[in-house]
Amino acid sequence: MTGGEALVATLIAHGVEQAFCVPGESYLAVLEGMRRERARLRLVVNRVEGGVTFAAEAYGKLARRPAAALVTRGPGATNAGIGVHTAAQDSTPLVLLVGHVPSRVKGREAFQEIDYHLMYAPIAKAVLEPVAAADVADCVARAVRLSVAGRPGPVVVVLPEDITEADAGDGPAPRTAGRPAGAPAPEAVERAAALVRAARHPLVIAGELAAFDAATPALIGFVERAGAGVVTAWRRQDTFPNDHPAYLGHFGIGRAPFQREAWRDADVVIAAGARLDDITTEEFTLLRPDQRLIHVYPEPAVLSASGAEVALLGHTALALEALTRALGGAAPPPARREWCRRHHAAWETFTTPGQVPVRGAVDMAQVLGVVTAALPPEAIVVNDAGNSAGWVHRYHRFRRPATQAAPCSGAMGYAVPGAIGARLARPDRPVVAFVGDGGFLMTGQELVTAVQEGLDVTVICCDNSAYGTILMHQAKRIGPDAYYGVELRSPDFAAVARGYGAEAFTVEKTAEFEDAFRAALRHPGPALVHVKTDYRDISAAGPLGP
Repeated sequence: MTGGEALVATLIAHGVEQAFCVPGESYLAVLEGMRRERARLRLVVNRVEGGVTFAAEAYGKLARRPAAALVTRGPGATNAGIGVHTAAQDSTPLVLLVGHVPSRVKGREAFQEIDYHLMYAPIAKAVLEPVAAADVADCVARAVRLSVAGRPGPVVVVLPEDITEADAGDGPAPRTAGRPAGAPAPEAVERAAALVRAARHPLVIAGELAAFDAATPALIGFVERAGAGVVTAWRRQDTFPNDHPAYLGHFGIGRAPFQREAWRDADVVIAAGARLDDITTEEFTLLRPDQRLIHVYPEPAVLSASGAEVALLGHTALALEALTRALGGAAPPPARREWCRRHHAAWETFTTPGQVPVRGAVDMAQVLGVVTAALPPEAIVVNDAGNSAGWVHRYHRFRRPATQAAPCSGAMGYAVPGAIGARLARPDRPVVAFVGDGGFLMTGQELVTAVQEGLDVTVICCDNSAYGTILMHQAKRIGPDAYYGVELRSPDFAAVARGYGAEAFTVEKTAEFEDAFRAALRHPGPALVHVKTDYRDISAAGPLGP
């Protein structure tokens, strides 16, 4: 078999079932291998390489195993970088396969040549490159294993064209046992349990590895035994059921007054699978010296950076289960439960539409109320970057695990290709994507991919004819008339979607949304709802300007 065929056989042997690509002449042998194995490895053809890696990132996040992303050298590889960075910051497994120049011309600035080891090193877990066709299978096997080991992330495999076309021999593809699932050290678990027992108000921050390790049941068990409250890390709201009485909301951009009160009370913090990122921790200032930190994470480097009093190195679910057992069978103090109940009631009030005044004809809080009511609990909600996502974060109720896909990196253009990856990862679930007009104009053409693949995804395009987040910052930092470089002339997004082959609806008033949204959900194929909003209503925290 060729190196390209060995690559495909290795992916299949390691459980990779989904691939995304923009085709390139630098990896024709890989495409031929995929053509021959198309019954076992599905290939989706995207329209831009950023769409390839965004779709693969959303797939990996929700399937909890990597997809293969294939791009060609030079321009293709650079376009793909946005999704690689997103996967890195989201701790998402992804295997990026980059077609490269032939070995004989490497290092001579050949056509579209880039040194991918230098380019991707800061944003990938590793950059691997086989030196001969016989090495391809082992190299790809290492990439798949590494993508899910410890803290998951993106791994890049560079594929010189001649190596994928050469004879790789007939040996079987190496196999792997999958993601290691280690338990934390028993003595560390006992120290953590002692801190929790002595706490007045323990508070959990549930993060990305709670999602990847399917730790929500273990987290619920721990919280109910400990009487702890739970907040979710940035864009990880699906790690804990939002209707549970211990849920105190989302630590995204900004904090509600009741959350600040809860944080003041918290004396023991349990970071459960959270890397304690910049936004969750308000630029790394959140933790106080008087708070005791227990950190559960599978990567030593992350634990070392947090400086936790007790570090539980291991699989998130196993660590939480061990900690729950160590607490024993005694019921938590009633004061803890009452504290959680009071703050959860404040969260319910905060997330009920009707509290934020709006200037325009569309109230996005009411829109989100309709979305939550119309969707079953298992539905997946994808959101793009930007302040339009703030309405999703505040008002949508995430009730089941693996129902949220959003870029922690804040990358614009994620939502539409992300919805494709989400639908392929969880084909039994409805998928709804929220995207602003700016984000849609970056990768909205991927709606054609959804049409070609016959994927039922519903896109809600919130159009305020501006790069609204930047406009908001200009108004706040400089003045209400200081808008510059942010105004957009939007197309008729419904007409664009119809041109792509999707169904489409236009909403200009709040009362028009429910009928349009339910019709979009019923449509057997991709559908878009174009919601015309007022830029003054950019923020779920309140209107901008007079």
